[in-house]
Amino acid sequence: MPSLCRDCLTEFEGPSSRCPACRSPRLVAHPELQSLAIAHLDCDAFYASVEKRDHPEYCDLPLIVGGGHRGVVSTCCYIARIRGVRSAMPMFQALKLCPDAVVIKPRMDTYVATSRQIRALMEELTPAIEPLSLDEAFLDLTGTARLHGHPPAHLLARLAQRIESEVGVTASVGLSHNKFLAKIASDLDKPKGFSVIGKAETQAFLKSKPIRLIWGVGAATQDALASAGIRTIEDLLRWDRKDLGHRFGQMGDRLWHLARGEDHRRVSRDAPLKSISKETTFNEDTADRDLLDGHIWRLAEQVADRAKAHDLAGRTVTLKLRRAAFTLLTRRHALREPTQMADTLYRAAYDLMAQVTEPGPFRLIGVGLSDLTPAAKADRTADLLDPNAARRADAERATDKIREKFGPDAIVKGRALR
Repeated sequence: MPSLCRDCLTEFEGPSSRCPACRSPRLVAHPELQSLAIAHLDCDAFYASVEKRDHPEYCDLPLIVGGGHRGVVSTCCYIARIRGVRSAMPMFQALKLCPDAVVIKPRMDTYVATSRQIRALMEELTPAIEPLSLDEAFLDLTGTARLHGHPPAHLLARLAQRIESEVGVTASVGLSHNKFLAKIASDLDKPKGFSVIGKAETQAFLKSKPIRLIWGVGAATQDALASAGIRTIEDLLRWDRKDLGHRFGQMGDRLWHLARGEDHRRVSRDAPLKSISKETTFNEDTADRDLLDGHIWRLAEQVADRAKAHDLAGRTVTLKLRRAAFTLLTRRHALREPTQMADTLYRAAYDLMAQVTEPGPFRLIGVGLSDLTPAAKADRTADLLDPNAARRADAERATDKIREKFGPDAIVKGRALR
């Protein structure tokens, strides 16, 4: 049984309860340990870990990173998680569960800088890195053993060590033969975990698992599958591929493959963005349409700025509202052509808001852009129903140039001040 000590990185033939070199119990052993090369690395409670790194006085305290009493939990440390606090939980509820928690507002610039440090360490191992967010990424270490003199498992254990010692946060590693299983594995033994799912055990491992284990299967999809009697992966295995496709479309075909542990997606360094969105949580619930309109404009500007930065445009505009009772209301509109213009985004989101007959109040509003394409395909057709659209687009492009030169506050629209 190939084995590896995660402390001294000694490779040996096991099984054993302790490392023969340093006597550490922190071992990973698996028949396929030397041959698997697809990994998912996920930092443990990333934002909270960065805050505890920078504030050692909080080390032994429950810590929540979030947006104040009216907002939601961005993340929390494992001490707070033991008390029942979870990401996306309303802050007032989190503080009821953990009243002695230290609450810190997010410091995105610091998290981005820390993420870049971690990315630099990954780059030393392989160029095949697919980031999913600031704190997690897929890595393909196929062929790296000859370059580095050690199998991928050894390199990943050493990477986790370096992240902890040089960056000051911890990470968990999942190692398998494809992305789907590597991501599942990284969540099996958090924090500071290292889990392996091999080819030979794939179907036996998956068979009894709930359907929610599959990445991308959210609450709505779970309900749809449950209505068809599908609650576990074993239930999925009973379905014919054609029947699943007929009932659930493209999602059904995807589920048929994943239930068998089949995932042929490559680790893609330049995986495209699928959507761009921004949202804000109010300090107090509001039904004020003028105030909501001002937020729609500001969010549309932020989404448009990010789209322009990535040289992208989108065809579908989404408006999201969270009610006072925390239930979600969404509206979508498909544009005639892709856009990256804040003015077009705003007008589409404004129209969607006008269709919302519910009076509110609301505690959150968000604007999103999806069905993304290269910006070269955007905003090319004149709007015959709105002859002033081209003039506004030219003004927006001129405004962008002025802001680029003199700063983001050089020009501010009146509606942004609401």
